[in-house]
Amino acid sequence: MAVFGGLFSSDMAIDLGTANTLVYVKGRGVILNEPSVVAFHVKNGRKEVLAVGEDAKLMLGRTPGSIEAIRPMREGVIADFDVAEEMIKHFIRKVHKRTTFTKPKIIVCVPHGATPVEKRAIRQSVLSAGARKAGLIAEPIAAAIGAGMPITDPTGNMVVDIGGGTTEVAVLSLGDIVYARSVRVGGDRMDDAVINYLRRQQNLLIGESTAERIKTSIGTARMPDDGRGASMQIRGRDLLNGVPKEIEINQAQVAEALAEPVQQICEAVMVALEATPPDLAADIVDRGVMLTGGGALLGDLDLALREQTGLAISVADESLNCVALGTGKALEYEKQLQHVIDFDS
Repeated sequence: MAVFGGLFSSDMAIDLGTANTLVYVKGRGVILNEPSVVAFHVKNGRKEVLAVGEDAKLMLGRTPGSIEAIRPMREGVIADFDVAEEMIKHFIRKVHKRTTFTKPKIIVCVPHGATPVEKRAIRQSVLSAGARKAGLIAEPIAAAIGAGMPITDPTGNMVVDIGGGTTEVAVLSLGDIVYARSVRVGGDRMDDAVINYLRRQQNLLIGESTAERIKTSIGTARMPDDGRGASMQIRGRDLLNGVPKEIEINQAQVAEALAEPVQQICEAVMVALEATPPDLAADIVDRGVMLTGGGALLGDLDLALREQTGLAISVADESLNCVALGTGKALEYEKQLQHVIDFDS
């Protein structure tokens, strides 16, 4: 009978990210990780969903006039309500194919800096996508749980979650937030920085997907020691004579391009440290800072932060999945974490 009950307990935890959406199903772990992109076919004023996730991401920046590829999440919150709803529906359907008659209970994480209006938008779209109950959990808490930090202890834990749209810096103690701040700088801002840098310095216009590829393959937060570092070939449009061309870009250039967003992240960490009560600050010196989120994978970011703050900085094991894992754990141990999940609406 227990197995039978397990089949129908389709409670989920969703990490609605700006870049990727991850779905964790109770008892099965993270089983879906797809880009938060929806592609539409616009037919005489009506929108029909063409593709969601991976397939839609390939269409970004490459669509004809009749097709739109949209990223419904901007800076950690919903920018396009209907599209976000369609996307959540699609992901929920994809995760459990057969049990359509049970309405799942869903926990979603929201950035700490989200306004009540933005929180309500997220909750509404999850409910109208077919949830029985929608709970919200603050993203820094989820990230810390997912990174395996002992957040229920009376010691200070500092977590820096660098997502696609926002960076959340939080100091946690006794299972709740002592101080948190959310800066709207993340992976997207880094991509934009790379695009702008190449446009100014090399007169080359590249698309978002190329910028992201540069960032993931040779992106680094500090100057390489030899002043050049690894290099890669990139293609884009030359702004001087308007034809496509290929140039080589090296790590030093990328580091220069990313200097500003990295600096903003460092600043957020510094401000958070300044606002921390002294005893908790002492704990943080002792335990260090945990980096999670996709942005934590940027090369040498931990070193750059260490140079700025002088603290020990470690990167979580599965930094990309941290928030989803933590939200999932919150689902499994709902009783112990009641005070951080808010269900009322």
